[in-house]
This record gives sequence, structure tokens and C-alpha cells, in this order.
Amino acid sequence: MRTMQQLYKRIPEEPMNIARIKIASLVSFILAGAAMVLQAGAAQAATKTQWIDYKQGATALSGYLIYDDAVQARRPGVLMIHDRSGFSANTLKDAEMIAKLGYVVFAEDIFGKGIVPKDVPEMTRLITIYNTDRPLMRARALAGLDALKAQPMVDPTKLAGIGYCFGGTTGIELIETGAPLLGFISVHGSFNNFTPEAAKNIKGRVLILHGAEDPVAPMEEVNAVVSQLRAAKVNFELNLYSGTTHGFTQPQNPSEVRADEQYKVAMARFFKDVLAQ
Repeated sequence: MRTMQQLYKRIPEEPMNIARIKIASLVSFILAGAAMVLQAGAAQAATKTQWIDYKQGATALSGYLIYDDAVQARRPGVLMIHDRSGFSANTLKDAEMIAKLGYVVFAEDIFGKGIVPKDVPEMTRLITIYNTDRPLMRARALAGLDALKAQPMVDPTKLAGIGYCFGGTTGIELIETGAPLLGFISVHGSFNNFTPEAAKNIKGRVLILHGAEDPVAPMEEVNAVVSQLRAAKVNFELNLYSGTTHGFTQPQNPSEVRADEQYKVAMARFFKDVLAQ
């Protein structure tokens, strides 16, 4: 390739306007090449998503996998458990947010492949099935964990979980089976009907992020689960957000806007701690 000095030496040999055109063309060519390199790099770092089909017994399930495919080495995995709305737009958005922290995120399917409730009565009907059948709830959650561990880009020794609302309940049931999660986060979860002595099976840390004015899971429920965790000597944290009710990750007032921001900071810090990122 000719140096710029060599190019300039040619300028007197040609009409000035032609030389300027050639230099401008060369600069344009170089800039275009640089742009292509940058675009290629961005493409290589693109977030990859796919639906993973799996089963729990005879029930067909399909979970949402999302990760940065530019990373070649195995990395920590986060099991995400959806709220009562199933695979809503908010569920997929939250999965993307967590994946951007550097984790492979698998949003597992509790309701069944293709089942997305269309209204609150249907949501209530679906979650009642699992709230009243805790062995089924645990089995469904464990199936999703197995699907996450089976992904080739996941380090199976570095796993954590997070559950929203109904997913927070499901996640507590999951870790009380002794599932190998280094940490679990319950975000505005519900804490009734747990088996008190099962807390001794929890292997990792627990972070509860909760609205102090939550009418769905009032402080009596929170205090009960905290007592169970204390009795079992579980390493846990409890963050209460004043002025917030249920579902503060979809904020309806200034206090919930604050809680929504603060929970994301707490979540990122917790995952970094337990997954050594």
C-alpha cells in the first residue's frame, strides 16, 4: 500500500483537480472500510435469542433463552421465572435487561408451551393450579433449571435465579428442594403455604425485594418467611421499599419509580456477588 507521502508526490504530476478527486476517493474508501469493520463487530456482539423446547413429564414446554453470542467461554446462567402474565412483553424485556449484565438467561415456562393468559381471570386460574399443587410447581421449576444447565454456553457451577410475583413464589419452592442455585431473588413475590422445615434445604443466598405496602403479599407473609429463613440459618437479605405496593417493577407512582430503579441496582450487585462476575 502506498504511503500518504508517496500519494502527495504524485500530485504535481497530475492536474490539481484530478489529484484532489483521487485523494478524496481514497479517504472515502478508507472510511467505508472502517465502517464495515465496526458494523461487523457490532453484529458479532449481537444479543442472540431463541426458544428452547423441553418437557416436564409429558407436558411440552418452551422457554426463552437470551445471551451475548460474542462471548465464547462458558458463563454464569440465570434462571428467570415469569409472573402470572407468562411470556408477556415485560417478561421478555426483563430477560434482556438481565442478559445485558453478562449472563445467559433462560426464562423458563411454567404454564406450558404456547399458553399465554389473555386476561386477569385466566392468569388467576393458571397460577391457582400451581399454588395449590406445590409438587407440580417444584417439578415444573426443576425442569426449567435442567434446560438451562443443558445449554453449552452455560457454566453449570455458576447458576442463580430470579422470580417475579408468582415467579418469586415458584423460585422459593425451587430452592427449598435443594436446587444448586448460588442465589435467588424474589421480586414482589408471595410467601404463603411454604413448608417451614424445607428452608433448611436452601443451598445459596436469598434476596427478597418487596413493597412495604403490598396488599397481595402483606408484611405478615414476609415476616413468616423471614422467620423460616432465620430458623434455617439461610444467608438472606430483605429490601423493603416504602410507599410501594405489588408489582412495583411496573411503577404507578413516584415511590414505585424509585423502587423499580433501586431493585435493578440491588439485583445487579447480588448477581455479581454470588456469581463472582
